[in-house]
Amino acid sequence: MSEEHKQRLHDYLTKTREAVIWKAEGLSEYDVRRPLTRTGTNLLGLIKHLSVGEAWYFGQVFDRPFEPHLPWWDDDAPEGADMWVTASESRQNILETYRAAIAHADETIRSLHIDAPGHVPWWPRPNVTLHAILVHVLAETARHAGHADILREQLDGSTGMRADNLNQEPHDNQWWADYRSQIESAAHSAAST
Repeated sequence: MSEEHKQRLHDYLTKTREAVIWKAEGLSEYDVRRPLTRTGTNLLGLIKHLSVGEAWYFGQVFDRPFEPHLPWWDDDAPEGADMWVTASESRQNILETYRAAIAHADETIRSLHIDAPGHVPWWPRPNVTLHAILVHVLAETARHAGHADILREQLDGSTGMRADNLNQEPHDNQWWADYRSQIESAAHSAAST
């Protein structure tokens, strides 16, 4: 693996992180925290969860612990504690923690060779490389960015990788209603055959 390969993965990870962060911008405290699925998925909780992932995978795995310690992943933490935000936890603190975990992760990525060894004790093959962790965290972040995209669309119709939404064709509400109706009609037709 080359440093160019590492940089390409790092660039994709950076863009995906940025997409996740903007999903929490401009929303009320209620909307950024409220559960929008049966399992409680919420925007700020996704960011909290990703903070733990960045801190653990680019910290502990390479013997570079992130400080301060994030208790949300401790063995004695309540189940799901990393997936939602209590009333006493501020949005600002959650976002600052994510940005700090990202900065720590970025330093790990910059300072280590792509083949640098690490260890993830609960993985079936626990001996890993920075490359494997970059791919894993990119996949995990992209997965949650997709969740965040759907959650944000449910809240106010905003979609895409950036707040300016330049990566999607602009359409008015009527166009989207017609488009959705077309898809709904196809689904009904397929179901009745």
